Amino acid sequence: MTAFLHGTGGYFVRVKMPRLEEVANVVLRVPSILVLDMLYKCDIDSFTDHLKARTEDMLFKYKYVIWNIYYLGHFVSAVVLLLPLGHIIQLYLHVLCALLLYMGHQIVRDYVRDEAKYGFGGALFLDSPALNRFVTALTSQIIVSTLCAFLMRTQRVWLFSAHLLPLLARVVSVPLDWLLTLSSASMMITGAEVAIFLLVNLFVPYRLARAAYREIMAIEVTELYRLMAVGVSLWHGFAVPVLFSVFWFVLFGVQLVSNYGTLTAVQQGPLLYLLTSVSECCASPYSLLGLTFVVSYTALGLLSLCKFYLGGFNALQNHNVMHRGVTEGVTLLLLALQTGLLDMAALQRCFLLFIILFIVLTSTLQSMSEITEPVVLGLGASRNRSVWKHLRGLTMCGFLLLFPGFMAYKISQFFNMDFWLLILVSSCMLTSLQVTGTLLIYSLFMVEVWRGAALPGLDEIVYYVNGVCRVLEFAVAVCVVAYGAWESLWGEWSWMGASVIIIHSYCNVWLRAQAGWKSFLLRQEAARKINVLPRASAEQLQDHNDVCAICFQDMTSAVITYCGHFFHGTCLRKWLYVQETCPMCHASIKPSSANPTAAAAEAPPTHQNPAPSEQQLPPETHQEEQQGSQGDNLRSTETNCDESDKKNSNSERNCNKERLQNLHCGANGDSQGVANPVPGCSSDGDSQMASQELRGAD
Repeated sequence: MTAFLHGTGGYFVRVKMPRLEEVANVVLRVPSILVLDMLYKCDIDSFTDHLKARTEDMLFKYKYVIWNIYYLGHFVSAVVLLLPLGHIIQLYLHVLCALLLYMGHQIVRDYVRDEAKYGFGGALFLDSPALNRFVTALTSQIIVSTLCAFLMRTQRVWLFSAHLLPLLARVVSVPLDWLLTLSSASMMITGAEVAIFLLVNLFVPYRLARAAYREIMAIEVTELYRLMAVGVSLWHGFAVPVLFSVFWFVLFGVQLVSNYGTLTAVQQGPLLYLLTSVSECCASPYSLLGLTFVVSYTALGLLSLCKFYLGGFNALQNHNVMHRGVTEGVTLLLLALQTGLLDMAALQRCFLLFIILFIVLTSTLQSMSEITEPVVLGLGASRNRSVWKHLRGLTMCGFLLLFPGFMAYKISQFFNMDFWLLILVSSCMLTSLQVTGTLLIYSLFMVEVWRGAALPGLDEIVYYVNGVCRVLEFAVAVCVVAYGAWESLWGEWSWMGASVIIIHSYCNVWLRAQAGWKSFLLRQEAARKINVLPRASAEQLQDHNDVCAICFQDMTSAVITYCGHFFHGTCLRKWLYVQETCPMCHASIKPSSANPTAAAAEAPPTHQNPAPSEQQLPPETHQEEQQGSQGDNLRSTETNCDESDKKNSNSERNCNKERLQNLHCGANGDSQGVANPVPGCSSDGDSQMASQELRGAD
C-alpha cells in the first residue's frame, strides 16, 4: 500500500505506510465525501422558494447568500478530500481543538449562570457549595487548556486560557454582574485568535496546489503520460476503491439503523427492506460509485471463493483481470448511467436496481463457469484419481447448472414476459447450457478412463458436443433478438431498446455466427489437407519405429507430410487448426500449386512394396508421377551441367540435397537411414549431420 508523503511537496512521492496510516488515509477522508453527498441531495431550489422577505431585493440577497454557501461547501469539501494525509490530520486536530475551546466556554457560561442563580457574591472559602462549583469549573478549564496545547504541540498554554478570565475574576470577588460580561469578552478573545489563525493559513491550499503543479510539470514526459501518471498516483494515494466502499457501507449502515423497526420495514420483509435500503444509498454519483466498488469487491470475493473451493490456495494466484470483479462493477455502473438510475423516484429506482443486480449476478455466474470449466475438463483429461477434487468440481457444476434456472424462475414470477425479462432469462439459460456441455465432455473422459482404452473418434464426439452447445446458444440469442425486434416494431419502441437490440445482435448473434463459421471452415480445411497426404504403410511404420511427435503415442497409422515426417492424422489435424506448417521443420503442409505430384513424390519411398494408398492410384496418376520425376531429373541434370565450373563446395551441397531426399526421418527430425544413395556423393556422416543438412535444405 502506498500513500503520499506528509507535507507540501509530497503528492506524487510514494512511500510505504504503516497500517495505522493506511486506515487513517481512508477514514479521515470519508466525512468529506459524506458532506458532498449530503450537499448533492439538498434541494436548494425548493428551500429558496419558501423564503420570505420584506422586499424582493432582500429575498434576492438571501438566495444569493444561500447559493454561495452551497457552492462554498462543495469547494471546501473537495479541497479537504484532496489534501495530503499530513494536512488532513492537522486539520482534524485544529477542528478538535476548536471544539474543546467551545466546550470550555460553555462550561464557564454555565458556571457564571449558576453563580448568578445562587446569588452568593462573597469569598469562596466561606461557602462550601460555591467552592465546590469553582473547583469543578477550574479543573475542567485546566484540562481543556492542556489538551488544546497538547494537540497544537505548543507549550504556550496561555493561548488557550482566555475562558479562565471569569474564574479568576470570581477569585477576587468581582461582582456577579460583571462575570457575564467577562465571559462574553473571553469568547471574543478566543474568536479573534481563531480568526487570526485562519487568515495566516488561508493560502495553504493554494501553496499545496502550486507545489503539486510544479511536481507534475517536472515530469519530463508527454502530456498524456503525465496525466496518466497523476491519475494513477491519486488513485493509489487516496485508495479510491477502499475509500468509496467504506463511505458506502457507512451510508448503508446509517440507512439501516434509521429505518429499523419502523412499520414500513416490518411490512416489506427482510429482502425487500435490504433492497430498498440499497436503492436509497445510490441516489447520488458518490454513492453510486461506492456501490460500484462494493459490487466489484463482492464479485471478487465470490470468484476467489470459487477458485479456492476448486483448487485450494494455489488457485488464488491466478490474477486474470476478467476474474477480479472488474467486469461486474463496470456493468453495474454503465447500466445505472444508461438507464438514468439517479433521476428516478425511490420505488422505480428500487425495481430497476433489482434488475441491474440480477444482471450483475448472472455475469458473476458466467465468470464462475469460465473458472470451473478448465478445472473439470482437466480432471477428466488428466485422469486424476482424487475423489475429493472430482466431487468439488461436480458440485460446483451442479450449482452452476441449477442455480441460474432457479433465478430465472424466481424473476419470472415478479415480472411479465417482455424483452428485458427475456434477456435475463436467456443469460441464465446460456450459463446452464455451457455447464451442460462441460459435464458431457467430462463424462466422455471418465468413460475413457473406466474402459482403460481410448474411445474411437473421441475428438469428433467432443467437437460435435461443443458444436451442439454453440448452436443452442446461437439459437437462444437469435430468439432474443427476434422477440426484441418484434416488440419494437409492433409494440412500444424506444431508443434504449433499439440500442440494446443492436448491441445484442452484434455481440451475441453476429460474433457467435462468425466464430462458429470460422471454426467450421478451419476444420474443413484441415480435413482436406489431411486427406491429400499419403498414408504410411505397415512397412514404413515398422522402419520408422518412433512415436508421434505431437502426442508422443505409438503409431499404428500415420500420414506422411511432404517434408517426410510421420504424424497421427488426428493430431496433425488439430495442429492445422492453428498452423499451416509442419510441427517439426515448419515446412508448408500444402503442396506446391505448380507441381503438386512432384511434391507428393518427395515422401519417403518403401524398400519393396508401395504403400496401400499408392497401389490404389489410377494409371493416369502413375504416368503423371513418372513424367514429373523425369522432368525433375532432367532439370537437375541441366543444373549440374551449368554449374560444373563452380566451386566444389557448391556441387557437394547439391549432391547432399539429392541424397537427403531419400532419407527416412524420425519423430524428432533425425534421419533413420538412406535408401538408394546417389552415385558420386559420399554416404559417410552420422544422422546428426544429415539432420542439420536437411534443415538447411528446407
